[in-house]
Amino acid sequence: MPDQNKVPGASEEPQFDRKQLIKLVVELGPLIVFFIVNSRFGIFAGTGAFMVATVIALGASRALLGRIATMPLVTGVFVLVFGGLTLWLQDDHFIKIKPTIVNGLFAAILIAGLISGRLFLKIVFGDVMRLSEEGWRILTLRWALFFVFLSILNEVMWRFFSTDTWVAFKVFGIMPITFVFALAQIGLLKKYEPAPSDGPNAS
Repeated sequence: MPDQNKVPGASEEPQFDRKQLIKLVVELGPLIVFFIVNSRFGIFAGTGAFMVATVIALGASRALLGRIATMPLVTGVFVLVFGGLTLWLQDDHFIKIKPTIVNGLFAAILIAGLISGRLFLKIVFGDVMRLSEEGWRILTLRWALFFVFLSILNEVMWRFFSTDTWVAFKVFGIMPITFVFALAQIGLLKKYEPAPSDGPNAS
């Protein structure tokens, strides 16, 4: 029976686009502010602006979407903690090692889940993705190793390149790399998708 509350001919696509746009702004907005302020006023001013922009972005997410996703929230807390240490001690090493620690933490959580039999990706995304148990295990391992890779890559970038190069890479490099990696998992998702007669998370 048609939904009488819907306007005939109306499309839900703009709502989807708006939601995705808000998520993108929440993730990219503070990074772009960080890049711009750092390029003009230096790493410490950039760090302060990054912290303020992160708080605003998380608040906007809560106000506009009704919730704050787990990963942006965890990342935001680390931005405030390590950004605060950077400004307090006037030592930019703290903000530079933040991505290493955050990605290492995500990797450790996923690996610990694999060892203990708790597939955290399945817990978080099980309602929107259909995979066999083996598929979830492989996907979890791949993302764990990817987070390890990001941690190592961040260490290389801040230790062997200039601060401006590190900031530019953090803003314009990490997300494209992550996007390409996510696209590369499509084959796995198709291979381990359960048959239509199986449950959403059938083994």
